[in-house]
Amino acid sequence: MTDAWAADILGHPFERLSLDLGQDAEGPVAATLVRAVPHRLSALAAPLRDVDVLYVHGWSDYFFQTEVAAFWNRLGARFYALDLRKYGRSLRDGQTPGYVANLDDYDADIAAALAAMGTQERGRRLVLLGHSTGGLTLSLWAARHPHTASAVVLNSPWLELQTGAIGRQAMAPLIAARARWDPLGAHPVVDLGFYTRAQRELDTLPDAPERWRPERGFPTHPGWLGAIVAGHARVAAGLQIDCPVLVILSERSSTPLQWSDEMTKTDSVLVVDDIARTATKLGPNVGIRRIDGAIHDVFLSAPTPRQAAFRALEDWLLKGALRQ
Repeated sequence: MTDAWAADILGHPFERLSLDLGQDAEGPVAATLVRAVPHRLSALAAPLRDVDVLYVHGWSDYFFQTEVAAFWNRLGARFYALDLRKYGRSLRDGQTPGYVANLDDYDADIAAALAAMGTQERGRRLVLLGHSTGGLTLSLWAARHPHTASAVVLNSPWLELQTGAIGRQAMAPLIAARARWDPLGAHPVVDLGFYTRAQRELDTLPDAPERWRPERGFPTHPGWLGAIVAGHARVAAGLQIDCPVLVILSERSSTPLQWSDEMTKTDSVLVVDDIARTATKLGPNVGIRRIDGAIHDVFLSAPTPRQAAFRALEDWLLKGALRQ
């Protein structure tokens, strides 16, 4: 750790802590942990007073979902969010935004976060909460670290390529080959900015500091895509996560090729039917909740689907996964 807890850009009650991860080929590497802790007295009788939550964001993103933190704090849980290396608060000059060549590299980020949280030392239960690429990362991590998490919650996790399993399998050898010989090469820009526009139409996306969340996402590179496809293949083979898993996602997808108002009430990033099918490979205890009118980040949807998602999550937590 390189810092003490300090005030965060989100304001009270959020604080941030920089986590030193050493160096890679681009220089010093750090992750950033953000926390919101409920008032001790108000948490005493709350149902999740012994729970710590660790949230991991998606691609080209960072943590800013204050309503998500407030939801967990209301139930008594301590909420932590991790801006992974080369994202958001952790992005340094000269770094390739979001880049890793192996999703297992994030083990160091997660280990540093858990050490700072002190969850196991305090005898508290751990809930992993991941969105999109963060959902893929945490799914793989949970499978490799059994008996660590008490529950896993996945918000539109990127568990399969948008081409589907057949397309992924056909392209995998080419993707892997280019990842080896040209890991930082350029890909065509495929994000037309419609997902960002949908969130702005819904007024659920605040302005971000420069470079933290570009309108059309970070540029992608072969090494990174190779890591994603390798992760998808591991999910498809079956992960056997040993705790309850909840997958929350939209009822419908829309094609992100031309702007439509449908994008404010559908997932315009992933093919949700493919994600729902693939989610059954995560483990023996997987629940799936489809939210009508939700966008890719269900907790940034319009008020009605957003509240439906929170209700579904609370019901799953208190009546099943974390029932005392």
